[in-house]
Amino acid sequence: MNARQEEPGDHPGSPRQSGEFGHLPVMADRMIDLITPAFSRGDSADTAPVFVDATLGAGGHTELILRADPAVRVLGIDRDSTALDIARERLAGFGDRITFHQARFDEIGDVVTEAGLDRIDAALFDLGVSSMQLDRPDRGFAYAVDAPLDMRMNSSETVTAADILNTYSHGDLARILSEYGEERFAGKIASAVLRERERAPFTTSGRLVELLYAAIPAATRRTGGHPAKRTFQALRIEVNHELDALRRAIPAALGVLGVGGRVAVMSYQSLEDRIVKREFASRTTSTSPRGLPVELPGSAPDFRLITRGAEQADETERAQNPRSASVRVRVIERVEEKDRS
Repeated sequence: MNARQEEPGDHPGSPRQSGEFGHLPVMADRMIDLITPAFSRGDSADTAPVFVDATLGAGGHTELILRADPAVRVLGIDRDSTALDIARERLAGFGDRITFHQARFDEIGDVVTEAGLDRIDAALFDLGVSSMQLDRPDRGFAYAVDAPLDMRMNSSETVTAADILNTYSHGDLARILSEYGEERFAGKIASAVLRERERAPFTTSGRLVELLYAAIPAATRRTGGHPAKRTFQALRIEVNHELDALRRAIPAALGVLGVGGRVAVMSYQSLEDRIVKREFASRTTSTSPRGLPVELPGSAPDFRLITRGAEQADETERAQNPRSASVRVRVIERVEEKDRS
């Protein structure tokens, strides 16, 4: 099927209309337009198209996909059991058209295989921390409230943000703050953390936020956004191994994608987007030596880019949904069959 060109919010049952479950999916209608053309690929005409929501969350994007194509089958993946419970409730009316899987998104290949499939038509990765997780103070993702320093997306994991602050060496703390938070004052913050934890272990976010206000110069605080943003991002990425998982997840998703199938990725910070950009670029580049008048046999890329560069939300979307302000969307499509032997 081809995606309908619609005004924002006119998909039937759109969360833009219902506002249910406290979750407004980012660029909802644009994502439908980018994903649903994959459901019409020729070699799946006699079978239901398969869509994998690799970051199911509250199920906002998946609800729209299920409504947009009455034939589509969905595999919903999330590492957060609470998110899966919410999505089950939200999507209960779709019956067996959707199955739920508690797993990391880099386990997408295993989930597809366990579902009895060898290929899919489309996959979506909506990266980072969800609005639902930010709205749960007890999860420790938000720096605006004093809460336990947890930040685990899967509560069965053992290492929390507090564990990192209380046990990592100065060098390791500075490294993750610099690499994952792109924090200019990583070394200074790490030194302050080590001094403070000698006085008492870190347990809640409020004390860390106070430390960051003290450690980051006032001039930077006035122009660089909230002083805790970069440190909280770095801790969350380290707790959940997000970037390593993403580096594995994109190739895994492309590996189970059928001809005409699409993978869409929504990134919210430069580290994620850089990984996606590089992987997509490598998959869409010919291996023929530069300068040849014709492409050598077997050197054509197996994929093509659907988005040129990274798409961003427009001003209307940003006004309606502040979380969309930093989103970068990239979509890739398989154009050749990969050797699966």
